[in-house]
Amino acid sequence: MGYPNGDNTQQGDEEMKKNILLVALGTLLVVIGFICLAQGPAENPVSLTVAPIILVIAYLVVIPLGILWGGKSQKK
Repeated sequence: MGYPNGDNTQQGDEEMKKNILLVALGTLLVVIGFICLAQGPAENPVSLTVAPIILVIAYLVVIPLGILWGGKSQKK
């Protein structure tokens, strides 16, 4: 018996693990970005350039990829 989209349970579980790992990686990047943002004075290059880049990558690339990535469905 498989999932409604035609995947068997093992393939669906592997895809779900990938999605969970991507969302967890995105969450970790958000935490790292905010820690970098809180460092030192406002002139600090880490808080001025590196932290916003990390946050943009986490919010606009990694987390949406983890939510939307469904893998290829194999229809028989």
